[in-house]
Amino acid sequence: MLMDGHSLAYRAFFALPAENFTTATGQPTNAVYGFASMLANTLRDEAPTHFAVAFDVSRKTWRSEEFTEYKANRSKTPDEFKGQVELIGELLDAMHAERFAVEGFEADDVIATLATQAEAEGFDVLIVTGDRDSFQLVSEHTTVLYPTKGVSELTRFTPEKVLEKYGLTPAQYPDFAALRGDPSDNLPGIPGVGEKTAAKWINQFGSFAELVDRVEEVKGKVGQNLRDHLESVKLNRRLTELERQVELPRGVPDLERAAYDRKAVAMLLDTLEIRNPSLRERLFAVDPGGEEAESTPVVEEGVELDGTVLGTGELAGWLTGHATGPSAWPRSAHGARHRLRRRGRPGDVRRTGRLVRPVRAGRGRRAGVRRLARRRGAAQGVPQRQGAMRVFAEHGWTIEGVTMDTALAAYLVKPGRRSFDLDALSLEYLHRELAPAAAPDGQLAFGADDSAEAEVLMVQARAVLDLGEAFEGRLAEVGAADLLRDMELPTSALLARMERHGIAAGREHLQAMEQMFAGAVQQAVKEAHEAAGHEFNLGSPKQLQEVLFGELSLPKTKKTKTGYTTDADALAWLATQTDNELPVIMLRHREQAKLRVTVEGLIKTIAADGRIHTTFNQTVAATGRLSSTDPNLQNIPVRTDEGRAIRRGFVVGEGFESLLTADYSQIELRVMAHLSEDAGLIEAFTSGEDLHTTAAAQVFSVEQSAVDAEMRRKIKAMSYGLAYGLSAFGLSQQLNIEAAEARALMDAYFERFGGVRDYLRRVVDEARATGYTATLFGRRRYLPDLNSDNRQRREAAERMALNAPIQGTAADIVKIAMLNVDRALREADLSSRMLLQVHDEIVLELAPGERATVEDLVRREMASAVELRVPLGVSVGAGPDWESAAH
Repeated sequence: MLMDGHSLAYRAFFALPAENFTTATGQPTNAVYGFASMLANTLRDEAPTHFAVAFDVSRKTWRSEEFTEYKANRSKTPDEFKGQVELIGELLDAMHAERFAVEGFEADDVIATLATQAEAEGFDVLIVTGDRDSFQLVSEHTTVLYPTKGVSELTRFTPEKVLEKYGLTPAQYPDFAALRGDPSDNLPGIPGVGEKTAAKWINQFGSFAELVDRVEEVKGKVGQNLRDHLESVKLNRRLTELERQVELPRGVPDLERAAYDRKAVAMLLDTLEIRNPSLRERLFAVDPGGEEAESTPVVEEGVELDGTVLGTGELAGWLTGHATGPSAWPRSAHGARHRLRRRGRPGDVRRTGRLVRPVRAGRGRRAGVRRLARRRGAAQGVPQRQGAMRVFAEHGWTIEGVTMDTALAAYLVKPGRRSFDLDALSLEYLHRELAPAAAPDGQLAFGADDSAEAEVLMVQARAVLDLGEAFEGRLAEVGAADLLRDMELPTSALLARMERHGIAAGREHLQAMEQMFAGAVQQAVKEAHEAAGHEFNLGSPKQLQEVLFGELSLPKTKKTKTGYTTDADALAWLATQTDNELPVIMLRHREQAKLRVTVEGLIKTIAADGRIHTTFNQTVAATGRLSSTDPNLQNIPVRTDEGRAIRRGFVVGEGFESLLTADYSQIELRVMAHLSEDAGLIEAFTSGEDLHTTAAAQVFSVEQSAVDAEMRRKIKAMSYGLAYGLSAFGLSQQLNIEAAEARALMDAYFERFGGVRDYLRRVVDEARATGYTATLFGRRRYLPDLNSDNRQRREAAERMALNAPIQGTAADIVKIAMLNVDRALREADLSSRMLLQVHDEIVLELAPGERATVEDLVRREMASAVELRVPLGVSVGAGPDWESAAH
């Protein structure tokens, strides 16, 4: 099987929207994904023994030398496509697939050469390409698979199919193509001559050469047109013929398929943030070395459990016999063990559930042991290596002495990866593939016939242990061992308790909010229909485009593949360009619909105890920030009336007195002042005056009393923007000012705060040299794209280099503060407890009579979390609900 790499990559690029396939660094991957998907399917369906992919080198070929206008009409290659062919090449290399690119020739010529050689050596040949010139290669032993819909549907062109489609034999196709011309290659056709006439002439005269010899016999105007353009048609014929004698470095015998470098394939997919597990499975399913891939032996010498040595296949029976007695579960597959004990009366240990789910690494909250048993209690033991301890807290277990979490360790070693699945980590770091779980949902109910499932667990447990040992060395190499031990593991334990506590929710209040937003949505729909003059589907971009730009003739927005964009930015711009109220109504409709969905989600997640138990994620944000899901509490607006009303639905729970909120004031800017050592910015913080007013007075060279709201707004946007890597263009968009004015504002800011300018330059230069940035506490973020040839990727990496140390240090400080507050609460034997962490804010539930003590404790511990060149400002408030507790 021979593939035209450029042709198929380009088709894949246009078949999938780039905006849906882009990495965090801005690298589009739609062409890579589409090509890989088509490749996996085609290898599966056709099962070739030999395989190669050919690529174009450049547009300079023997054809362009003979005809300078060859392909000259083609548009510039989209920026989003650039670089993806190279990535496809990396994928093929990882698959140990041969690829060719020969200077001066096109991919078609390479394919023609290989196909001719293969047929001569007795092979049947499949050619996968989107170029119809390849139809001339079709024979009894060569078939062309031609994409007819993106890259998902391929039509088989055999000699019979070519004859059916064009009324010609494959050998006659170049003659036909020469007469027809090819606009895509800029080969001129003959006026008045289309495919039907071209095919008729070839059938009438038998060949192009015969037609040329008897050209005077062609009558009428088209005959004269043919004679007038005969020389250009002859040139077409030479250029259309594929070269079958290209000198190649390797021959057909070298194309035999070989086993993948599965680790390299997995790493590339992870790097490109291609998360679809189906693609990975399909690619690995057609690995020629799959059956011989390295297997993971189940422990050969057996597993020791309380003096009993179990051989292969005996674990299931042992578990069945010991499930109702005192629990002693293996923590690894080579001898180490720990006991799980239950608080309560001696002997009061009952089996109220079944052992389900294997020891796993990664996948957020359900990382580690998915569920152990439906018991309530505590566990203590020797240091253990397990995927994650937080799931135990879901059922009341407290695990102490944990020294390794493979998901957190993988995150610290490579924070930019998107998957911390045990299988992927095992493949990458142990070069070992794990057997899939026996059941689709992974639930394993042990019984007499469950030895296979038990062995799966043993293999996975061994992988977790070995990964832990591997990560100990990796963490030491990147200086992150202390981060895991002193910050991430204690934070994981704290988050487990916070998730279990949850926060009380006022169901009736939230239901009333949902109804209010639903009514607002319906009202917006009614108003939109009135503004348009008829009903239409507000959720249909196509219908909205027709109304806005067709019927109402509003100014055109940015053009996309599906028409003129109608996103929020476009609607906001339209609102300033027209008196028509529809753009404003659409913005309100979307905002109210979003709020309704948010509240509906909150209502659905209220548990039987009347509380919402969100899931905190430690391994999502590369900067180290925590996030939350199910529900996402960071998604609730803070500065709008609607958002504040939603926050009133989070209330103090039964048995507690009030909620307390505490957060850092301008923590990112304080970190920036510390890192940059800028004297002016440090003075602005230490003076006790309003930072943005003080900074605005310096930038605009006026007294603080003369700083107006607009001046302060611009400086505030500037200050925070710099902490997030904002460019002059981004600032102009944010402030709705000209780019030149934004640049002048930025220059004036840097003139006053030169230390900030120097720091921002220095941090990018250092990251470019080392390949990473680091926080004050040593948390690294690797940015290989800082040296990329792709401008988009390089600039995205530069923005990340600017904000990663600031954002990451702020995130680390918040974690330290959380740990300090939690430790102080427990040491003081207080009943108040921490419930939430959202952005830079923590939320606590206060026990009766403890408010003053806790408030002092929180202020002290947060303010002393770290010593910076500027003080850490802490704001605290209390009230019966989250909004009332704001400060």
